[in-house]
Amino acid sequence: MRLLSWWARRALSAVLTLLVVSVLIFAAARLMPGGFAEVVLGPFASPQQRAAVAADYGLDQSIAVQYGRWSAAVLGGDLGSSMISGEPVTAEFLLRLPVTVELTLLGMVAAVLFGLPLGVHTALRAGGRGGWLGRLVSGFGVSVPEFVLGSLVVFVFSRYALGLTIGEYTPFGENPWDNLRTMLLPAAVLSVFAISVTARTTRDAVLNVLVEPYITAAVARGASPRSIVLRHVLRNAAPPVVVVLTTITAYLLGGAVIIEYLFNLPGVGSYVVQAVGRRDYAVVQAGVLLAAVVFVLLNMFADAVVGVLDPRLGVSSRRRRG
Repeated sequence: MRLLSWWARRALSAVLTLLVVSVLIFAAARLMPGGFAEVVLGPFASPQQRAAVAADYGLDQSIAVQYGRWSAAVLGGDLGSSMISGEPVTAEFLLRLPVTVELTLLGMVAAVLFGLPLGVHTALRAGGRGGWLGRLVSGFGVSVPEFVLGSLVVFVFSRYALGLTIGEYTPFGENPWDNLRTMLLPAAVLSVFAISVTARTTRDAVLNVLVEPYITAAVARGASPRSIVLRHVLRNAAPPVVVVLTTITAYLLGGAVIIEYLFNLPGVGSYVVQAVGRRDYAVVQAGVLLAAVVFVLLNMFADAVVGVLDPRLGVSSRRRRG
């Protein structure tokens, strides 16, 4: 019963969070300098022409009325239509979603395959040369902004023929090899920060576990280092790593906006960026709201996984929040 009550509170908190996000993004979109009518008609349009465009799209009504109509439509499953193309926003997102999902998945795979082993190795070699190199790699990845590294990669691979494609996109279903050649570089740039954060978090978690009494007891029993790492260290160090990986997933979805724009990928992120420049309110509002939904769901998923990995954390967390 206590668990059910805790999940009910989490669901209520998620709903309230999404409600606040929807209000903020709706107001922020309309407070941006230069409205939709100015962008569509240009700077030399007459006030009568601008008023006519605003009336056609319902922008002459109060923000409260516009928000009420939009929120009612969203609750009914309708994200609206693009004010530029007239196409349903849901259809446009579904068309571009595979690009963003593939880019995010490749970044997550890189974070798991490289970040986790690097973090464990750095922690186990904390006093040696391997630990120093691991900290250096993690620090470099965290400190270099994505747009700087991405711009450098675009310049180098555009200037020299190095076998990978820049500025073109081929769907995976049409040609898997050409698709990977297109997605490899943007995924690599996107994953640098994820690998660094995963490695650093894993290192700290493993170091905290290594000083626990049960590790000393396992060493005293004569257990092999491999057995201690696999049976005791990794499982007990997993909860903070899982939380960070779910947070990184949301970060990768947000970071895909910059990467898609730099590498000219037709994903959801680049579509929303273009919509901001065009003041296409329906697309901007839907994009931010969906990103918030994904972030909230990932946080709830992380809570569930951490509770399974270490029931003590789930119980203590529920008691604190209860």
